[in-house]
Parts: sequence; C-alpha cells; structure tokens
Amino acid sequence: MSNRIDLYQNATAAYDGLLAVNRHLKQCSLPADLVELVFLRVSLINGCAYCIDKHSRDLLKSGMTIDKLVLVPVWHEAGSLFTPREQAALAWAEVVTRIGETAAPDADYQAVIQHFTPEEYSELTVAIALMNAMNRLAIPGRMRPQAARA
Repeated sequence: MSNRIDLYQNATAAYDGLLAVNRHLKQCSLPADLVELVFLRVSLINGCAYCIDKHSRDLLKSGMTIDKLVLVPVWHEAGSLFTPREQAALAWAEVVTRIGETAAPDADYQAVIQHFTPEEYSELTVAIALMNAMNRLAIPGRMRPQAARA
C-alpha cells in the first residue's frame, strides 16, 4: 500500500468539522452501539478496511458478541439476532449508502420511520452520511487498519 498525502494534516479544519459531527453522534438520542453498528455496515458496503477494523473493535469492546458481529454483513439472514430496530437501521444504512442505485424509495423511508422518532431518524441519516464521508477519506488516504499495523 502506497503512502498518500495526509488528509487530516492538510485539511485539518474540514476534517475537524467531520469529527465534530462524530462527537455529536456519540451523545445523540441514538444508542452508541446502534451508531457503531451502522458505521460498521456502511464501511462493509464501501470496503473500508480501516473503518471495518475500528468499528468491529469498538463493538466488541462495548459487549457485542463475536457471533453477532460476524453476521453484520448478512444481518437479514440472521433471524432475531438483530432487533427490529437494528434491522431497520441496517436496512436504511444500505439504502442511503447505495443512494445512486436506490434513490431512497418511499417504502424504505416508511419502514425506517416506524422504528425511529423524527429526531432519531435524522441523526441516523446523518450518521450514515458521516460514515460514507469518512470512508471516502480513509480509502483514498490509505489509512491502515490496526490489524495490519500489528
């Protein structure tokens, strides 16, 4: 993997803005584990090794079982392992991350708002957008996952 220009070092103010959104999400109305779960699913879709590694580790530290963690990519086949609310968040994460293909259909929107208040829905959508942005910085920046640095 080649070394790339350090985006944080060269666009610090812009990057700090994204980090401020992340700090807000850690204290928002959504459970922290749900936000991390969404961050992981978005990162899996985008193929961001750095973020997959980071959010997997964070979920394990918070108490998620390895059995549940390894099924995140196929959550829709995991039965009741994921709660209806988690399933709604994961489905919306997929829709929003693949926005160019999906255009966020009304049926998907109606499905997600059945499980979230307007504030929670808004924060969930911001969380998905943030992680998509962070993936788009980490991948071209060639940020190395902790596992690859060991």
